[in-house]
Amino acid sequence: MTLIKKDRADFVMNRLNELYPKTPIPLKHRNKYELLIAVLLSAQCTDERVNRVTPDLFAIADNPKQMMDTAIEDIYSIIRPCGLAEQKSKNISALSKILVEEYSSEVPDNFISLENLPGVGHKTASVVMSQGFGHPAFPVDTHIHRLAQRWGLTKGRNVKETERDLKKIFPEANWNKLHLQMIFYGRSYCTARGCDGTVCEICKKCYPNRKKSFKANKP
Repeated sequence: MTLIKKDRADFVMNRLNELYPKTPIPLKHRNKYELLIAVLLSAQCTDERVNRVTPDLFAIADNPKQMMDTAIEDIYSIIRPCGLAEQKSKNISALSKILVEEYSSEVPDNFISLENLPGVGHKTASVVMSQGFGHPAFPVDTHIHRLAQRWGLTKGRNVKETERDLKKIFPEANWNKLHLQMIFYGRSYCTARGCDGTVCEICKKCYPNRKKSFKANKP
């Protein structure tokens, strides 16, 4: 029997808590500034690749002042393996200058200020707010968007609508942890190619009678 939406949400949360009682942050960093830069770099790039690049980058500049004084060409030469490296280099330099001049070299802890920084969208700001400052947030990328649809937690047409629906159905105290748990589960069990909505444990539990591949709304 197919579960109702609330029961699906409860199963998802309980099962993910069993599988991932601890949720270490995948991106290596030593402070909030390094986290911000790492999250910015992770757009269209794997965490593994970001973690290979950032030690060299932070060796020459691990704070906004040092980064601001680093030539954009030097930043680019290090982060080149990451996608969109040319634009990211410019954004990293520009946002570092803003942090120095407007925020006393500190990363701001509010969405408006973060999202006004070059290259920082809502998802990046949400990750920094949740993982850096511990504020409740539910960052939604394309994979979480897809998982939430496969599991019947949203019919959102884009990541913004999916984020809204996930925040409604899950307790606020669980948002930060669930975001990471869904990422971990998606990478291991419910991948884009490895599960079509009929293969992994959660998909089968939420929709035991589903026979055809599930097609999620693309963001």
